[in-house]
Amino acid sequence: MQTRQTTFEPDAHVPLYRQIKEALRSGILDGRYPPHSRMPSESELQGMFEVSRITIRQALGDLQKEGLIFKVHGKGSFVSQPKAVQNITSLQGFAEAMSGEGHEVVNRVVSFNFVPADAEVAARLKLDEGTTVAEIQRVRLLNREPTSYEVTFLPEALGRKLVRADLAARDIFLILENDCGIALGSADLGIAAVPARAPVTRALEIKRDAPVLRVERLTHDSDNRPVDFEYLYFKGDTFQYRLRVERKRPAKSRGKG
Repeated sequence: MQTRQTTFEPDAHVPLYRQIKEALRSGILDGRYPPHSRMPSESELQGMFEVSRITIRQALGDLQKEGLIFKVHGKGSFVSQPKAVQNITSLQGFAEAMSGEGHEVVNRVVSFNFVPADAEVAARLKLDEGTTVAEIQRVRLLNREPTSYEVTFLPEALGRKLVRADLAARDIFLILENDCGIALGSADLGIAAVPARAPVTRALEIKRDAPVLRVERLTHDSDNRPVDFEYLYFKGDTFQYRLRVERKRPAKSRGKG
């Protein structure tokens, strides 16, 4: 699908390549160029906008830097799959956050077992090593694409309450709050890039050792008691966390009298 030709002002304050970039960017964001579709060739864009090839290349280069397009050698430029974004300034479950942005979320339950807690899980949940905990493994599909693989651990008593819960359709956070009467308070997160291993590779349909975003999340109730510890593995090309931080101003030192 081609963008309709736009007339640009040669002496405008905004450079021509940037005006073209914005026109193409709008076409990508409003769906005229859908994900994975091929963009018009450089020569086609030259004819559409009546500018030089170098101007077109500057515009496409900027779109590539923004992650909106990717190039395939010998085939041209293609529209990237847009990343879903979750703001982590507030504590939300995946489906809760994504549904609010208009995305479709489906959960596929891989397993639900009661297992002995290893040293890491026990320490996070403040239990003795070997204590029985619930282990829930799920694949989260975003807009019908596998996006994350999640391994959730809960104390046994809480896990027993989730055995009959609809984990294929509901966030665990909402089940804990609405069905179990637990007021969630805060969460500690650790984020790192790691190579994918089975079963993550199978679930997310990626190659072994492909980079994935791993989030370790320990959630506390309103009394600061740990209730939920998770390993969340995200495909890096489909999802990102976003956080806004404020600059903490140093206190002004008092002058000596």
